[in-house]
Formats: sequence, C-alpha cells, structure tokens
Amino acid sequence: MGKGPAPFIHIGKGAKDLLYKDYNFDQKFSLSTTSNTGLGLTATGVKIDELFIGDIQTQHRSGRTTVDVKIDSDSIVSTTVTVNEVISGLNSKLSFRVPDQMSGKLDLQYLHDRFALNSTIGLTSAPLVELAATVGTNELAVGAEVGFDSTSASVTKYNSGISYNKHDISAALLLADKGETLKASYIHLFSPTSAVAVEATHRLKTKENYFTIGSSHALDSSTLLKTRFSNNGKAGLLCQHEWRPKSFVTLSAEYDPKLVSSPSRFGVAIALKP
Repeated sequence: MGKGPAPFIHIGKGAKDLLYKDYNFDQKFSLSTTSNTGLGLTATGVKIDELFIGDIQTQHRSGRTTVDVKIDSDSIVSTTVTVNEVISGLNSKLSFRVPDQMSGKLDLQYLHDRFALNSTIGLTSAPLVELAATVGTNELAVGAEVGFDSTSASVTKYNSGISYNKHDISAALLLADKGETLKASYIHLFSPTSAVAVEATHRLKTKENYFTIGSSHALDSSTLLKTRFSNNGKAGLLCQHEWRPKSFVTLSAEYDPKLVSSPSRFGVAIALKP
C-alpha cells in the first residue's frame, strides 16, 4: 500500500468485491495466454438462455505502454492504449471503438502522497467530462466525483465519500446518485484467509433500506468459499477452485424467495490460462 490515498473509485471497493465479485449466474468461459514478447490473447463468452455472447481480446505490452484490442459479438473493435508513468505519478489511457466515431475518450490519473486525481474527457466537439479527487492518506481519505455533459450543460453525476483503512479493517461512507443514496460498507479481515463484509444502503427519497452481509474463507491454498445474505431474503454461495496456476473454476448459486417460478439460480465460470 502506498502513502497516498487511493482513487475515488476504490472507496468501499474491498467490501464490494467480497460481496459481489466473481458471482455469475450464467455459463461463462475465458481462455487467456501470454507470450514471452508481451503479446496476450483472451477469449471470453457467456451463454444466456440459448445465446452465446463472446469477445476476443489481444494485449501487447512494451515497456510502459499496453495496447488492448477487443472484438465483440457485433464485430465492434475497441482499442485501449495505456501509458504508465508518463511523468512521475501520471498514468494515461486512450480508448475508442470502431466504427463509433463518438466513442473516443482520454483517461488521466495522477497519484501523489496527499491526493489522487482522475479525469475522463470525451474526444468530441461537445465532450462528456468526469473528474474525481481524493485527499488524505492511505488510512483516511475524503473524495468526490462529478460528471458534466457539455452538450446539454448539465451535471450527469456527483458523488462524495470518505474511507478509513487499517491493515485488518476498512470502512467507507458514500453519498451517491446525486445525493439520493447513502451507502455505508465495512470489511474486517480476521486472518489472511477469512473476512466478513457488510453493506447498508438507504434511499433518502423513498426511505427504503437494504442490507447485505457476506463472508469469505479460504478452505485451503486453492479453494475459496464465499457467502452473502440480504435483508430481502436473497442468499448467495460461491465456490472457486484454482486447479492450476491462474486457472479457475467458479460455481455460483443464489436463492431468491420472491421469485415463485424459479427462486434458485446457478452459474459456472471457467477461466483457463496455460
């Protein structure tokens, strides 16, 4: 962990990853390979009902520069060029899709010992602009983000948050959805192999409350078990097994008592890396 605060997007990320990351309720497949020259190839696909949707992605790394090219099921080509440490602490990312001429955007990130800045600028005559900043240390940080549409001269989003991190705990409080949602999260690491996370959400306008608690435990060096429960009755279970280095089989299940016809959902994800 560095001395400075993490980017705004990382506020509450630890609890969010434990509660939601890797859960999948379809059939998902991923194959990835990398050569000694820095050229990588990744093919992914998801079966939803009777449709199989997938994409192919290539990646090439050379020094500080990484080029990603992805082709999806609709033959749309997405290209991302990432340059790390343009100057000390500054990273840049240029992305665009073909044939969408309005998709180009430039992402910039600057990390300092006392603040972190992120910006996204659409490469059009009337761009969308997003700015995010955090101030503090790696233990205590406050931040905010705002989005602006120059075409309509309107604010598209604004969120703010505060985070507190120690080696075994992390807590965050977010005011999101243009001030309409208050979200609090907490994660506690009991050991390197066991953790518990809690997330509570309050809708300020409707007075609705949501609550989710989850756990993560490594059964052994290659098998991870995760659970989660929500106040609306939903229960989720995930088992992930690394059967060879960086190759995983992940089984997910969820029970929703509000769904009468099919309250249970199951999914499997396979990731292979030679």
